[in-house]
Amino acid sequence: MATTDRVREILSWYNGQPAGVLANLHRLMSFGRLAGTGKMVILPVDQGFEHGPARSFAKNAEGYDPRYHFRLAIEAGCAAHAAPLGALETGAYEYAGEVPLILKLNNSDVMFKGENPISALTGSVKDALRIGASAIGFTIYPGSSERKQQYQEIKELIAEARDAGLPTVLWAYPRGSTMSKEGETAVDVVAYAAHVSCQLGAHIVKVKPPTAHLELKEAKKVYEEQKIPIATLAERTRHVVQSCFNGRRIVIFSGGETKDDAAVMNDVKELAKGGAFGSIMGRNAFQRQHNDAVKLLVNVMDTFKNA
Repeated sequence: MATTDRVREILSWYNGQPAGVLANLHRLMSFGRLAGTGKMVILPVDQGFEHGPARSFAKNAEGYDPRYHFRLAIEAGCAAHAAPLGALETGAYEYAGEVPLILKLNNSDVMFKGENPISALTGSVKDALRIGASAIGFTIYPGSSERKQQYQEIKELIAEARDAGLPTVLWAYPRGSTMSKEGETAVDVVAYAAHVSCQLGAHIVKVKPPTAHLELKEAKKVYEEQKIPIATLAERTRHVVQSCFNGRRIVIFSGGETKDDAAVMNDVKELAKGGAFGSIMGRNAFQRQHNDAVKLLVNVMDTFKNA
């Protein structure tokens, strides 16, 4: 398809990046049902690694086969499919070129639970190039005592991927021993984590939808003094996007825990109203039966398209 003015505008925010990075960002924004709109809905399936196979796939047993997720992403018209190396290798050749791939380069499991998480490297930029991926993905845990190592790892990987023409999608999940559970999705913390991701060089930032809770004492004073609007999810979304270089970075939001269709769509409408660039929706998609999952993803995309 011809490049739209909106896609050109977004690409202009990444001036100075290698042509290959811009070409792959262009591909992600020019694929699937939302092609040309500057919006994207991505199907991520790293939950088997992160949470375990039964927890992830027992609700819809087709999901035990990684190739199912390729088919779901393709049929629904997703902008991309993101997963760890093993899963993407299973279908990358059979479905080559049918949907852009994002190789998740680090992952963790829940067989050991620590207060300060850090994921292990489970893939490489070379792996991403070998399977024809259009981007790499990586999770950081701002607030973890292990964050310094994570920041150093991703800075090196971003540089390597950039030289190879691949953009980076950064999953930013605040978590750590000094942070409350409620604080992990507090609006000040989510906005801060998103901003840190941009400072590290992320081309696309992925965060959880923020709540109205304020976690950081010094930040809370500013939010209250400046009367920053955070009452609704749309307002909080707008603030998170603003925190990413005043909206000059692509910011997408996760679907979170499995919810019914009405609850998912209520969140999506608020995210779209707040200026989100899209969603990265895993369990709320692949844990549904196939036809229901396709229908939901299409409705999500149409909501963003019409926002």
